[in-house]
Amino acid sequence: MSKAVDMSVTLAGVTLRSPVIAASGTFGYGVEFEDIIAMEKIGGFVTKGLSREPMAGNQAPRIIETAAGMINAIGLQNMGVRAFVNEKMPHLQRMAGAVVIANVFGFTMEDCVEVIRVLNDAPGIAMYELNASCPNTSHGGMVFGTDPELLGDLVEATKKVATRPLMVKLSPNVTSIAAMARVAEAAGADAVSLVNTFLSLAIDVETRRPRIANVTGGLSGPAIKPIAVRMVHEVWRAVKIPVVGMGGIVRAEDAVEFLLAGATAVEVGTASYADPRAVEVISTGLRRWCGAHGVEAVRELTGAMAR
Repeated sequence: MSKAVDMSVTLAGVTLRSPVIAASGTFGYGVEFEDIIAMEKIGGFVTKGLSREPMAGNQAPRIIETAAGMINAIGLQNMGVRAFVNEKMPHLQRMAGAVVIANVFGFTMEDCVEVIRVLNDAPGIAMYELNASCPNTSHGGMVFGTDPELLGDLVEATKKVATRPLMVKLSPNVTSIAAMARVAEAAGADAVSLVNTFLSLAIDVETRRPRIANVTGGLSGPAIKPIAVRMVHEVWRAVKIPVVGMGGIVRAEDAVEFLLAGATAVEVGTASYADPRAVEVISTGLRRWCGAHGVEAVRELTGAMAR
């Protein structure tokens, strides 16, 4: 009889029962999945991005299917951080096994700092994931995550007020994601997560118009996985803080790839649209894979790619 697999991992001081986490934007505020997923069987979930004020998001169409994934331009629609704290957090605290990671964003540094200040007073949150892929309106729309100076300033400002670990979600739309990860680490990030979606465009050849109302959107799904795995490996080699990998994970074997490349944990996003139970299914599948391959503790896989 095979030994039980230790599925626990430690991420920036937070202990997770599994390295498989539900990604932001695909899991709502968490409460929507209470009757669908056994929370104690997954590592946790990242909330929909939370802003200082409520946001309605972009016009439709804002999600389209692609050959191996999807393009979305939701526009960060959310209820606002105060409504989240007042209306969702009390319910989340009562959900057995739920490890809540709050995704934070803003269009100025002051916005991000204020969102974290509000969340600091809310019990039940394990850590923050800072979305660095937003345009800074105070600097002519330059995206935080593509400018080293802006990214460093943003991470430093938010880390200064955060009372919980701060994980920075990096944009892949840069020349060197390893360099951006080093900037985040130097500014105080406790972990980094990557990759966010790739900027993309799809055109309806009959109408000759963009298929997304916003013109461009973010590409996710299996199409981006090999690039995401490569970027995770580059970042793992460049920093000492934990790395969380994401991008096209639909099977347990996909998660194993990211772990071998250097990830401490992984996030599952687009797969949840095809199967709302995907996060739990992948977490269970990862346990079985480890058992079948003689892996006694899943953390042994991190960075264990053979040369």
